[in-house]
Amino acid sequence: MSNKKELRIGLIGTGFMARTHTNAYKRAGDFFPELSYRPVLKAVCSRNPAKVKAFAEQWGYESVETDWKALIERNDIDAIDICASNDVHAEIAIAAAAKGKMILCEKPLSRTLAEAKQMVDAIEESGVKNTVWYNYRRVPAVTLAKQIIDSGKLGKIFHYRANFLQDWTISPELPQGGDGLWRLDIESAGSGVTGDLLAHCIDAAMWHNGPIKDVSAVTETFIKERMHQGTGKVQKVGIDDACIFHCHFENGSLGVFESTRYARGHKAEYTFEINGEHASIRWNLHDMNRLEYFDHSDDSLVRGWRSILVTDGDQPYMKRWWVPGLIIGYEHTFVHQFADFLESLETGKPCSPTFKEALQTQKVCEAVIESANSKSWKNTGAEKF
Repeated sequence: MSNKKELRIGLIGTGFMARTHTNAYKRAGDFFPELSYRPVLKAVCSRNPAKVKAFAEQWGYESVETDWKALIERNDIDAIDICASNDVHAEIAIAAAAKGKMILCEKPLSRTLAEAKQMVDAIEESGVKNTVWYNYRRVPAVTLAKQIIDSGKLGKIFHYRANFLQDWTISPELPQGGDGLWRLDIESAGSGVTGDLLAHCIDAAMWHNGPIKDVSAVTETFIKERMHQGTGKVQKVGIDDACIFHCHFENGSLGVFESTRYARGHKAEYTFEINGEHASIRWNLHDMNRLEYFDHSDDSLVRGWRSILVTDGDQPYMKRWWVPGLIIGYEHTFVHQFADFLESLETGKPCSPTFKEALQTQKVCEAVIESANSKSWKNTGAEKF
């Protein structure tokens, strides 16, 4: 019998992210055996009784709820995992914090900056442990990029550029709203690609390169009206289908960011490149186990981009997995973040990004939308992580 402490999980949602998180709960202890906490899949919650029952049976949750308020009232739940649509993040997190529950929240933190601030205030008042699932930080190659930057090898940073390209919303027949398509509904999502995709890029950029000071953005909604699954009526589309912005970082470097769901041939291509005084690095989600590195100090006869396969045991997280040369995947990033969260319970250190850190990303997202609407530069107010 295990003598580890139980961490009893209450999961809200049964979609894509609910599966990735649950997989992390089931595997973290296998690959991080030294952790003193053992997750228990205590309950999963969804408004759809048939769907939540099927999810619980498939993934091994002990019980189900159809009302999140009932879930957070339960004394046998230690941590609430919010995998529901963005419009309920704030209400759930604030209520859970008031009940003293730990909170793991999907990104973006909220629909608006005002909601995000209320969530942070609730967390600060309650003092509960918290984290936001910006999982791409836990890609070993992306973490290695952070280590290289912090080491000073790049020197002064001049440029940071990032893209996140998809193509799944091009059809005008695609409806908005409802299960699976709430991301196209402004009331549920808060924004389009800015909060859904660029938030990932912004979080990583400020983690790597410090605060974004100000932004100038353009957005576009290519299909102006779609049928809404909730009402059955054709309604105006309020989300941004595409966004491009450039910015100044506090350290003096320039940033360029682009995201769209209208790039044929791109399903989920997230890339970044950072150019410094002495060296550059770049990464592509489609080849996520590799980090490309250029060092100007190399002899000119062999100077060029090198491809680093991030699988060795001395590289971030990789000692937990296989042998050098064997790659890992997307799902492992969530295992890493949950393992880091469990470690934070032991050490007392925050598990980044916390709600307070995710608030800084929310500040940039809101400034981006405001800039596009006003056709002017906007200060972000973002602070250092």
